[in-house]
Amino acid sequence: MNDQNGYDIEDLQVGMTASYAKTITEADIGMFAGVSGDINAIHLNEEYAVTTPFHGRIAHGILVSGLISATIANRLPGPGSIYMEQQLKFLAPVRPGETVKATVRVREVILDRCQVVLETTCHVKGILVIDGVATIKVGSAARRAAKLAKATSA
Repeated sequence: MNDQNGYDIEDLQVGMTASYAKTITEADIGMFAGVSGDINAIHLNEEYAVTTPFHGRIAHGILVSGLISATIANRLPGPGSIYMEQQLKFLAPVRPGETVKATVRVREVILDRCQVVLETTCHVKGILVIDGVATIKVGSAARRAAKLAKATSA
């Protein structure tokens, strides 16, 4: 793996893992609300949020799940990988100021389709807050070599 190209399909093995952690800030929540247009008061208005079952503001679930995307894009499989599918279960809220650890684990490698299936999770203080599964398209060293050989022989 390098900065331009993540793991190739031939390099991936069941059980490989990678993680990324980030503290969700007030600024993250505000910027996400602005970019996404999701201005639900549960995320932005403490006075309202204390009247809800959460008893306070919570981060957008999709904002938090974005840490899974960061882990996939930057760590495993890494740069050049393409999201094909993501299933998510939101199990617990994340509050401003909490640190989220996103982890991906290789569940299955599908060589003929150059795809990898990943278990995707987010934890806060050891509590599972998001659980999911992603299918990711990755590159192939063998296919790149074959294309290069074909191009240079023409």
